[in-house]
Amino acid sequence: MPVKVMIVDDQALIRSGLRTVLEDTGGIEVVAEAGDGAEAVARAREHKPDVVLMDLNMPRIGGVEATLQLLRLPDPPKVLVLTTFNTDDYVMKALAAGASGFLLKDARTEEIVSAVHTVLAGGTALSPPIMAKLLGRAEGTGSQFYHPGVREKLDALSESERKVLMLVGEGLTNQQIAERLHLSITSVKTYVSRVLGRFELDNRTQAALLAYEIGLAERS
Repeated sequence: MPVKVMIVDDQALIRSGLRTVLEDTGGIEVVAEAGDGAEAVARAREHKPDVVLMDLNMPRIGGVEATLQLLRLPDPPKVLVLTTFNTDDYVMKALAAGASGFLLKDARTEEIVSAVHTVLAGGTALSPPIMAKLLGRAEGTGSQFYHPGVREKLDALSESERKVLMLVGEGLTNQQIAERLHLSITSVKTYVSRVLGRFELDNRTQAALLAYEIGLAERS
């Protein structure tokens, strides 16, 4: 079955271009388009996309608020931010809202397609410029993704929890982590949940950034 995608952007030309390149790759079906966040939520209820490509700066309801509303739906889609705006404020708010990935609009088609499949499978997709910006912010102002005492909490992780955190940082999905570590999917989900709770993180993307910050995952 093709991946069902909805494109949310206030520029019709961009929506049309994305639809063309995504559907030409095969394996992706664009089931809906929306010009703002309010329309996106309504269309998501109707078409039930697997992944939403979300712009951030839009009229009426912007991408951050739309992400929050989409993730409150009974069977929420994954949200992949695709935007020209990579300022700290936009990125941090979208991260806090629960977006599964961030790409800039100048990303190559294969990068976007790969990111769609990655977030659908439960992984994290962050473009190098976004990752560099987030990590630079954390290094310059103090971490934005975990509270004090991180080293003590890191030392308290079991070996399996530490390995899972490392692989989350590499963007692997639960299925990929399970295969790499020879664990069940249930065990991987349990370890991820424990890590999020231990470091008081809101989502998997924050866990990936944490893994980079503390040196468990290599930076690209």
